[in-house]
Amino acid sequence: MLKETPPLDTELEDLPPELRWREWMGRIEAVIFASASPVSRADLARAVGQGVSVDLLVEDIQAELVSRPYELVAVAGGWLMRTRVQFADAIRAAADVGDQLLDLNEFEVAVLAAIAYHQPLTRDGLKDIFGKDISRDLIGRMRAQGLIATGPRSPRAGAPYTYVTTQKFLVVFGMESLRDLPDREGLVDAGMAG
Repeated sequence: MLKETPPLDTELEDLPPELRWREWMGRIEAVIFASASPVSRADLARAVGQGVSVDLLVEDIQAELVSRPYELVAVAGGWLMRTRVQFADAIRAAADVGDQLLDLNEFEVAVLAAIAYHQPLTRDGLKDIFGKDISRDLIGRMRAQGLIATGPRSPRAGAPYTYVTTQKFLVVFGMESLRDLPDREGLVDAGMAG
């Protein structure tokens, strides 16, 4: 028979306030470190209790990590631990990162941006934007990489598939939500979009 695990002590009343805060910071950092996907505020609150400010704990952890090669970032509705960009070349040279690398060319990034700005978007919608067919192979690679997924079927004749961006898209591009996409008008004014 399995023993029941006692509930996690989130109050930590036996600790002085400064040690209690340190323990909560350690719990938050450990949970984020152990997670492969962004951890939501609600999930983090289960480790420290509802009366504790998860945002303030994260801010204190971020301040402590300023000189470290990794950071806590707010992406896709939660927090994720990520290596700082300036260490990317060293990691590629020395670590086995295998399929974690997304080697996207400029056109592929443009297709992802079109989907992000216009989702749900069909392949015909992409053709209208780019003036040419977007190959099923390209769409398939982006789906296999987890950057896009099929959305609702289009209400047009034949009900073609639509495509939408995913949580992984937000993580890869460092966004908390699609509201973090650059303003389209600003991109057009800067000559970066048509």
